[in-house]
Amino acid sequence: MSISSSRRDKALLLAGPALLVIVVFMLMPMTIALVYSFLSPSPYGGVEPPVSIASYVRFFYDRDLDDVLVFDPTYLAIFGRSIGLAIVTTLICIAIGLPFAWYIATRTIDVRNKLILLVTIPFWTNMLIKTYCWVLLLRDEGLVNQLLTRMGLISSPITFLYSDGAVLLGLVYTSLPFMVLPIYGALEKVDPRLVEAAYDLYAGRWAIMRKLVWPLAKPGIAAGSLLVFVPTLGAFLQPDILGGGKRLMIGSLIQQQFTTSRDWSFGAALSMILMGFVLAALMWEAWRRTKKVVSP
Repeated sequence: MSISSSRRDKALLLAGPALLVIVVFMLMPMTIALVYSFLSPSPYGGVEPPVSIASYVRFFYDRDLDDVLVFDPTYLAIFGRSIGLAIVTTLICIAIGLPFAWYIATRTIDVRNKLILLVTIPFWTNMLIKTYCWVLLLRDEGLVNQLLTRMGLISSPITFLYSDGAVLLGLVYTSLPFMVLPIYGALEKVDPRLVEAAYDLYAGRWAIMRKLVWPLAKPGIAAGSLLVFVPTLGAFLQPDILGGGKRLMIGSLIQQQFTTSRDWSFGAALSMILMGFVLAALMWEAWRRTKKVVSP
């Protein structure tokens, strides 16, 4: 056996567990969902023959009383709302996470460790519990309304829950650590002398942030944006709990199809459409970066 063949066998052996996890927990579920999306829904849940593309057609069209296909933008509107909320969530996380990560990176080691611990504390609690805590804070008899009433700022409770704002707040709260940590990872190795040199050259704080910090933080921002945008796009807890089921996102719509509606075929089709959009966005971003690198 040659040396190259031995090295290849060792590499495959080491990569075996990772490949097994990818096949079992990613490729197989995706394949099952793809097959289900082309089957017909069973009256009692699940799917059954014959093969059909009706679930994909249903995403764009509905049937009127004469059984004629009519364009229906309902699901497109839900999809658009999901994309909009995911984009806004990502931008807010960048606006908050970048200066906070820079602040952490410029502290002493002891202070850094304490601040990183505070950032990671939300990971210790289940997301469902954290989301329900916001219900206790934002409801009409919640702590926020009680505090505003005692301060004399309002005379009657303000309805915060069951709105896009409440959903957005929940999404930002759960996603912010995924933005802070990658940006901090990109900035922690920045030489402090670069900042001192910028000050010596009479650069202000805004100029330093724009000319120095932003370019150095770009890899972390790109990684954080990916970690925030993709999970947010498929979120369903926040729309269900903080939106009261009235502000549907594509994730909560998919969850409804597999539970209350028992339309597994349509739920699988929605999952495939969502996955196709995410993959297309990732491929476009990879192509854009490659083009930027190879361009003169």
